[in-house]
Amino acid sequence: MSVLNEIRQESPSRMHLWTQAISAYIEVTKPKILIMLTFTSLCAAIVAQRGVPSISVIIAMLLSASLSAGGSAAINMWYDRDIDVMMERTAKRPIPAGLITHPSVFRFGIFLGILSVVVAFVFVNPLTALLNAVGYVYYAVVYTMWLKRRTPQNIVIGGGAGAFPILIGWASVTDSLNITVWLMFLIIFLWTPPHSWALALYKNEEYTKAGIPMMPVVKGPRSTKIQSLFYMALLFICSLVLFVSGNFNYFYLAGAIIFNSFLLYCTWKMWKEDDHQFIWAKRTFICSLFYILGMFSTMVIGIF
Repeated sequence: MSVLNEIRQESPSRMHLWTQAISAYIEVTKPKILIMLTFTSLCAAIVAQRGVPSISVIIAMLLSASLSAGGSAAINMWYDRDIDVMMERTAKRPIPAGLITHPSVFRFGIFLGILSVVVAFVFVNPLTALLNAVGYVYYAVVYTMWLKRRTPQNIVIGGGAGAFPILIGWASVTDSLNITVWLMFLIIFLWTPPHSWALALYKNEEYTKAGIPMMPVVKGPRSTKIQSLFYMALLFICSLVLFVSGNFNYFYLAGAIIFNSFLLYCTWKMWKEDDHQFIWAKRTFICSLFYILGMFSTMVIGIF
């Protein structure tokens, strides 16, 4: 009886450890960001097909894109473990929290990256496999290891990493890239600075403590807000040019005007706000998340 009791007491403990480990590995892939990235990838595939692609293509494309994005995110957490522990926003991530070791995260990230390319090459097409590989290296190496700690333009140049799922989604259907998908790529690229800098403005102390040269840390809040308005204006123009490319109906045009006007308004209010206040910085950050959901949903509806 005593042996049975020990087993019963030990089993829940082992189960808890397994659950904790699985949750930790899921968390290093940055699942919230992953959802947004795969959403834009799916939208791009639908726009490219001008309808819903086959289920087999969708599954293989989303799987490969998720593996690529999740793997590069794991490498990001592995590399940034020394600064994550300094910031309140990231201190509870699996590595600084001691839930999993950094070598295991590194191996996990490499494995996911390789698997993403294999899945895309076997089940989709070579171009999609190549884009998965380039997107992985862009975020894991170019942004994380090269740009993030060296230049206040880290977010600007690194913004392309978040746009690669769009190319992946498009290529999975057409096995090619054209002007329309590059304009969709530019929307994410130009959206990234005002989105990320809004967060950086009200998290400025944490970035300063960690020694990350975000734009508010290096140039100050006033310059950051002016640059955010500049990129927001470019984003508005790019969204309208996408309509002129002839692939969307007037529903998309109406949506593009509404969503861009709203985000531009929030960015403008952020610019007018005193530099020691962050109410509109937080609102701009939140609004920018809804912007992506709204814009890409509008693109899908706008092809019919």
